[in-house]
Amino acid sequence: MDPDVRFAYTRAMSQAEIESRLRDVGHGVLSLADGDDSYAIPLYHHYEDGTFFFRLGETPDNSKGDYIETTETATYVVFEAEETAEAAQERGWSVIARGPIERVPRSHPVYDVQYVNEQFAPIRIFDEAHDEVELTLYELQPEVLSGRQN
Repeated sequence: MDPDVRFAYTRAMSQAEIESRLRDVGHGVLSLADGDDSYAIPLYHHYEDGTFFFRLGETPDNSKGDYIETTETATYVVFEAEETAEAAQERGWSVIARGPIERVPRSHPVYDVQYVNEQFAPIRIFDEAHDEVELTLYELQPEVLSGRQN
């Protein structure tokens, strides 16, 4: 290895640190797959009792739901990085969650409109009309949950 390459040493986060970060930072990137084709989407999440809840606005022609159905193991990454004037002083952390992702049944209490509005940022839509967007909730119960920070 080139001796001039700079490194930043990281350490594993404790379970308490991971839990705190996941409650405090409500967004990340969800990675899905369909065979050898991948799909990643930035999302807001709600983390409660070891489970991630995701709220998606789906339309008949979007592919998020299709990818979720073909994904055996989803990966969700939550992270923050603090840039500084000196690169050597930069700090950051990341949490990676891996596990199955499933649609939440409409009968589940998380579908309550007040609960959804309290737990999630407003849903972002682009060119779709409101009546074309179906609210769907998914949950990921991690089989693997790890965090690193420096």
